[in-house]
Amino acid sequence: MNRSPETSPPARPFSRRAVNALARFLRLEAAGGIMLIGAAALAMIFANSPLEEVYEGFLELPVQVRIGELDIAKPALLWINDGLMAVFFLLVALEIKREALTGQLAGRSQLILPLVCAAAGVMVPALIFTSLNQGDSEAMRGWAVPTATDIAFALGVLALLGSRVPVGMKLLLSTIAVVDDLIAIVIIALFYSHGMSLVALAWAGAALALMWLLNRRGVTALTPYLLLGVVLWVCVLKSGVHATLAGVATGLMIPHVNPRNDIDDEVEHSPLEHLEHALHPWVAYAILPVFAFANAGLALGDLSIEAAFATLPLGIVLGLVVGKPIGIVGAAVSMRALGWARFPDGMDLRAMIGLGLLCGIGFTMSLFIASLGYRDPLNYEAAVLGVLCASVIAALLGYGWLRAVMPAPRRPG
Repeated sequence: MNRSPETSPPARPFSRRAVNALARFLRLEAAGGIMLIGAAALAMIFANSPLEEVYEGFLELPVQVRIGELDIAKPALLWINDGLMAVFFLLVALEIKREALTGQLAGRSQLILPLVCAAAGVMVPALIFTSLNQGDSEAMRGWAVPTATDIAFALGVLALLGSRVPVGMKLLLSTIAVVDDLIAIVIIALFYSHGMSLVALAWAGAALALMWLLNRRGVTALTPYLLLGVVLWVCVLKSGVHATLAGVATGLMIPHVNPRNDIDDEVEHSPLEHLEHALHPWVAYAILPVFAFANAGLALGDLSIEAAFATLPLGIVLGLVVGKPIGIVGAAVSMRALGWARFPDGMDLRAMIGLGLLCGIGFTMSLFIASLGYRDPLNYEAAVLGVLCASVIAALLGYGWLRAVMPAPRRPG
């Protein structure tokens, strides 16, 4: 017999260390979200001003690395999207592994709500986009664009609401976004890889096998993993599988717990935690803003009203702004009604609606998938327009809704 939500067991209490780590994470992500907004705005200024040629010149700047027979020559934009974003995906993989082993994804009771919400929040936007674009095979290459949530941008909006927002809501949003990223990684691996080279894949497999062997032998030094990660990135880049997946594979091989390093110790950290803490500021304050600056520069001069309401950008806007909250809120309400999960402390249906609206902020991952899916500049620009419009609308709706329904904290006295 199913238990009602009111009688479901409470979530596992947080240790002092877990609370402090969560607070640091949320502060960092929120600040990074604000920098993302600034970088995107700066890109729009450059792309729509006399500085447009400087901006385009930066994106097309040729960068070449050659070591013996190895030759990698790409414009700066592709180094950002293939290279810097591999570091971002490395961090995502570290967070997923930590959460799965010792965090909020470690137990069924903690995992089921964000897992089902994230899955529904991917499927409903994809269905909305498909319903509008199913007759256009080129547009359908971007069916996954409206399925992602940008955790940094969303937490940046939550930061503007201050203490109105309970910690449980921030944690649920973060966990949904982590699962969302995991689903996006699978989608990229399955649908956005092409022209595979079996030789390069074999060398990539060898590098991965060496990392696995190091892990099994209890090697905790980060240097050999990172060196092999660079080798893996080069092999994956040459294989036809998207190079960012090398960051994912490397992150999953970094050891988290070992006999000499108790994960619950207040001072010591596992190699995974050390690397995660080292990378997080660089990703939040440098890599993601650079990515946003390089990919959000949409020239508005040639756009028309008809272009803005074409099915491609409209499918992205409706997928993110409408599909995300319908999928996430619908899944959460269904799970609670069935007695399989409960809302976090401090959250009711109105708060869950606000969370669903904020999950419509796609931005980083949506722009990234658009860059993989669309080779035609016109389709890519239409996708960028849809992502930017949807993210702004979702941010404003989510902020306005939560400010209206979440009570302001009472001042003492």
